[in-house]
Amino acid sequence: MVNITENQIRNIGKVLVDEKRPLKERFRALFTLRNLGGPVSIECIKNCFSDSSALLKHELAYCLGQMQDPLAISTLKQVLEDSKQEPMVRHEAAEALGAIGSPEALDILQKYKSDPVVEVAETCELALERIKWLQGPENTNTDVKSPYNSVDPAPPAPSSNVDELKAVLLDANASLFERYRAMFSLRNLRSQEAVVALGAGLKCGSALFRHEVAFVLGQLQDEVGVPFLRESLEDCSENEMVRHECAEALGAIATEDCINVLNKYLGDDKRVVKESCEIALDMCEYENSPEFQYANALQVA
Repeated sequence: MVNITENQIRNIGKVLVDEKRPLKERFRALFTLRNLGGPVSIECIKNCFSDSSALLKHELAYCLGQMQDPLAISTLKQVLEDSKQEPMVRHEAAEALGAIGSPEALDILQKYKSDPVVEVAETCELALERIKWLQGPENTNTDVKSPYNSVDPAPPAPSSNVDELKAVLLDANASLFERYRAMFSLRNLRSQEAVVALGAGLKCGSALFRHEVAFVLGQLQDEVGVPFLRESLEDCSENEMVRHECAEALGAIATEDCINVLNKYLGDDKRVVKESCEIALDMCEYENSPEFQYANALQVA
């Protein structure tokens, strides 16, 4: 790996906080910081939580969680506690605490498990379950490493039967944690049948649940998922958190149909949807280019 100086990292941080820069450049800066890691990158990321873009702040929290560095815990706690932050930002801070997986976060997650914002409450519930699961005996027998290099909110279920997993996924009486486990097992199967089963999940459960289904469909990058994602993005009565995730998933799949749909919603009334389409189109450009890694901001810093 090329040696990066602290000054170079801080220059990337300047791109991240510069509201005059195009959002896609700021996203590239963010994901470069995430990939570099370390205390300076975390410092640069945490300095951006006063931004006006809920989408960007949501991604800040996501990246801090994916880095799995305990240095980020205090910042994520502050974001979760801040009721002035948008629900999708607070939700992502809670999920990030679960991703880091430290028992240090148990008290605050327990405190906000009954938050009046349902997406925040449900995320705290999931994060608590993940941390407790990590401390339990099953953890030693389950491979939690995602084939997509992501830190997931729940480990995959032990089953590989699509029908069984779909039944759990769509079971309103099952715990959210178990439904997420089924979701990630379906994703890991990478079959068209599994994609169709996941597509059915976009029509049931809470907004939090549906947004996670959209996220995994984006990870799969299977064209079979496009009609499900497009339908939810085009439904203006759908929760904006779900529509935003559908847009980004379409950006990851990056077919011509995806590009056409994303262009259609570039002027959406919801800022987070509009910005997600902008970022998704940037992802499409990457998916159809020879670049080896999305979001390398070393070239724009």
